[in-house]
Amino acid sequence: MHTIAVGKTRVAVAGASGYAGGELLRLLAGHPELEIGPLTAQASAGLPVTELHPQLAGLDDLVFSATDPAVLANADLLFTALPHGESAALVAQLPDHLKVIDLGADFRLASADAWSRYYPKHPHAGHWTYGLPELPGAREAIEIAPAVAAPGCYATASILALAPLLPLIDPAGIVIVAASGSSGAGRGAHAETFGSVRAYEVGGTHRHTPEIEQALGSATVSFTPMLAPMSRGILATCSAPVKPGVTGGDLRAALNEIYGSEQFVHVLPEGRWPTTGATIGSSAAQLQVAHDPHAGRAVVVSALDNLGKGAAGQAVQIANIMLGLPESAGLTAHGVAP
Repeated sequence: MHTIAVGKTRVAVAGASGYAGGELLRLLAGHPELEIGPLTAQASAGLPVTELHPQLAGLDDLVFSATDPAVLANADLLFTALPHGESAALVAQLPDHLKVIDLGADFRLASADAWSRYYPKHPHAGHWTYGLPELPGAREAIEIAPAVAAPGCYATASILALAPLLPLIDPAGIVIVAASGSSGAGRGAHAETFGSVRAYEVGGTHRHTPEIEQALGSATVSFTPMLAPMSRGILATCSAPVKPGVTGGDLRAALNEIYGSEQFVHVLPEGRWPTTGATIGSSAAQLQVAHDPHAGRAVVVSALDNLGKGAAGQAVQIANIMLGLPESAGLTAHGVAP
């Protein structure tokens, strides 16, 4: 039976019935400094958590409730894992003292025009601190922020790969092709991807495109996402023209300069390439870079678990920073195998 520990920070999860919500609960259940508080899931209200997340044995006494702001306010920190466009309406009804981390897109984009192009059904709600800790200056901003927008999964994989290389590449020629496990598209996508790989939202229409461009400054990005026949993981191949005189050694040095001391972002030894399987169950991202002299381009491959560093793991990492806890508390950089 799940018991409440004394002295821990109480956290709530809105939208706890989905894949990201289930992964959040798995991480929270093992976190040394956080306790699980209210859990809401509108369509699943009244169901035991283990009805939808049978992997969470031991949390049998937890039950989903309706998404009531008064219930969620009975916590110190709230994770919102709701469909895009729904977090803003909920947050508007919450007390100011409640820290919030939104795993959706509602507060990621600073540009109202970009928002309206990619999320036309919902009004622009504003822009929160962007929660990718490994970006320069991000940790300091997250530490003092009352609310943080957690990055999208594709965006995390792509931004980590390209941000350190911006001084060395032409940001107008960035091309990203990324394959994701079906959990990134929700519960209904598994059957569609079994035994098949397919592209979707081709031609610059995927909602993570403006998020990637925003984080990379003046970049223009051609982004093609794909669904692959696997449950979890993202493998992103990111390329861009290099500036004259740039070498493979320069590219590698740029990645190592930014990530050399990071505990969750790993630049692999030369000759070894990232794989999604190596990151499953972890909050780690793996990177490798090559210089293609024939095409005059840098090619960076990144891999991560879309539910780990791409969603729930990153959200817990953000929470640790906001609460002044060790950044790795409750998390691991080691994947599971085989």
